[in-house]
Amino acid sequence: MTSTARDARRDSGGGPVTRPILLLMATATGLSVAGNYFAQPLLDVIAERFAMSSATAALVVTTSQLGYVCGLLLLVPLGDLLERRRLTVTLCAATALGLACVAVAPNTPVLFAGLAVTGLCSVGAQVMVPFAATMAAPDARGRAVGTVMAGLLLGILLARTAAGSLAELGGWRTVYWVNAALMLTMALLLRRVLPRFPAAGNTRYLAAFRSMGRLWAQYPVLRWRTLTGASSFAAFTVLWISLTFLLSGPPYGWSAQAIGLLGLAGAAGAAAASVAGRLADRGLVHTVTLAGAVLLLASWALLAPAAHGLVWLVAGILLLDLAVQAVHISNQNVVYALEPEARSRLNSLYMTSYFLGGVAGSALTSVVWAHAGWTWACALGAAFSTVALLSCLAERVLHRRP
Repeated sequence: MTSTARDARRDSGGGPVTRPILLLMATATGLSVAGNYFAQPLLDVIAERFAMSSATAALVVTTSQLGYVCGLLLLVPLGDLLERRRLTVTLCAATALGLACVAVAPNTPVLFAGLAVTGLCSVGAQVMVPFAATMAAPDARGRAVGTVMAGLLLGILLARTAAGSLAELGGWRTVYWVNAALMLTMALLLRRVLPRFPAAGNTRYLAAFRSMGRLWAQYPVLRWRTLTGASSFAAFTVLWISLTFLLSGPPYGWSAQAIGLLGLAGAAGAAAASVAGRLADRGLVHTVTLAGAVLLLASWALLAPAAHGLVWLVAGILLLDLAVQAVHISNQNVVYALEPEARSRLNSLYMTSYFLGGVAGSALTSVVWAHAGWTWACALGAAFSTVALLSCLAERVLHRRP
């Protein structure tokens, strides 16, 4: 095969991706991002072990989040510059190292160093998503992205449940030890099964980083899709932050472990990722986005009375998670199609904004809950959902594409 043919094959997709490989990548992405969420139900225990104040304990979660944002900006673009299998394996192994550092931490500085490394390198998950899109044939790209993203969502939703359960069995460090071992196993398996996939060109890192400004300016659709995604993830965050406050107080009065188990209900929404990907492959990507945005807004009508009814709560969680995944997967399919050789940089721009939307949702939820409770938290979630819907409609009107 000539160099030109190899380049054409690489750019158009059609690489050697099979369902077992996609499932392995989905598992690896889920385990990668899970490490950023283990601390949330364990904050009280960690604070007591290291004699932290409440303000310092809050930095445990913040450190992982900041590491993740830095990784999205600084490491994910490397997917366009380096051999992708090696980059994926290296980031998985580095995540295992960070998790092990947290597990053995004898003092606060080592703990925070481990959390920072874990957050920074867990963006290997965001390297694997465009990697899967590039390996897949064009008519199967949506399904590939949906499968890997389903694993990522499950990792986020089930991390709290796993942390609480394993802490009951062997202490708070157990979940970090277990995940470190699993991430090292993932690194070895991915090195064995993933194909070598050279970068699209020999662009230098700083030039590639500067080119992200050009991508942002060149593609209005990228900006609209980013706004839609960030708003939808903000609504997702509003739910899961305010949910903890709702269920821990009257009339529910649930324990932290019971609250974590409710993540199992949200995990059902992961099925939407695969369905959304399949519909995108059939040319319905814009319809999927619009339907997801409408369902996202509608879900708050179910959640509003949930303060006095568990059935409403579970139904609202299922609908909201389904809607968020439909929006997210369809967004990624559109974004990845803009410039195939720049998929990692496009993903970096999209996911950084997406995650910052979640940060905004988290910050505003804390303020709203302190002053007004569940009803106004639902109003905040509905407001973010409205922004997502209006952004989706604006993109369809202003930038219609066949």
